[in-house]
Amino acid sequence: MTDNVYEDFRKLSPKVTGGLIRMREDTFKDAAVPAKYKILAALVAVLVTKCEPCSRAYTKMAFQAGATLDELVEFLNVAITEGGCPGETWALKAFQTYTELQQGKEVKEEICCKS
Repeated sequence: MTDNVYEDFRKLSPKVTGGLIRMREDTFKDAAVPAKYKILAALVAVLVTKCEPCSRAYTKMAFQAGATLDELVEFLNVAITEGGCPGETWALKAFQTYTELQQGKEVKEEICCKS
């Protein structure tokens, strides 16, 4: 065993543990719907379910995929509408992450399911 719990577990369960990684790779590519919109939709889901590592990761992915501030704000509004007061709190966290990325700051994202 190593100090990386995820990697240790993945070696014991490669088909299941790697499944989310494979789904993410296939899902978040350009197709009938551009990748950035699928990433923004996923961001809404993780904000409403309150997953902080995923919040930072999907915000960074959206930024890197070319999501504009206006696009982000509209999707954050969906998270607020669907998540109520907690949704607003989590939307603000995503907004802060996006703002830091715009300023050129390094954002450490740690998605729950690593590659």
